Amino acid sequence: MPEPDLVTQALARNLKRLRTERGHTLDALAARSGVSRGMVVQIEQARTNPSVGTVVRLADALGVSIARLLDYDETSQVRIVPAEEAVRLWSGPGGGSGVLLNGIEAPGPLELWTWHLRPGETHASDPHPAGTVEIARIDEGELTLVLDGRAHRIPAGSTASYEAGTAHSYRNEGAADCRLTLVVSVPPPAGR
Repeated sequence: MPEPDLVTQALARNLKRLRTERGHTLDALAARSGVSRGMVVQIEQARTNPSVGTVVRLADALGVSIARLLDYDETSQVRIVPAEEAVRLWSGPGGGSGVLLNGIEAPGPLELWTWHLRPGETHASDPHPAGTVEIARIDEGELTLVLDGRAHRIPAGSTASYEAGTAHSYRNEGAADCRLTLVVSVPPPAGR
């Protein structure tokens, strides 16, 4: 898991940036979200660790996913979240947990797939419609995702999100089987 301070700093930075991009004042965001102005200020200054409910209300008011608010690495075209960097948002008294593995903005239909690639197998995919995004969760083995000619190794337990509007492929370059769960979000047709 990432250090709590890293998550707090990412939330502070992203909340302020998204609020500003959308032209909301502190008061306007507080009114839209039902979160007090004082709490919004404390979050933007990284002085508090808000509850999951507070983060959900802010994300909804801004029209973004929780994952986008908590994203601490927006520098790569492919966002890989190693298992140890997934963000635990809830811990139950009996040891249960709610862990955000990876998330993306989803403007249209979603598809959920399961893939099994044996050693040496490759599946090449033509570009999907512009705006299509995918999340791949590697359940076993290691996947090599090739996007725009660049290979990204994704180990078991990790997730990756990426735009799939360009040619891409899934390869198993390892000696063991690779199993993954794939979510595909295709934008709605124009005019919908």
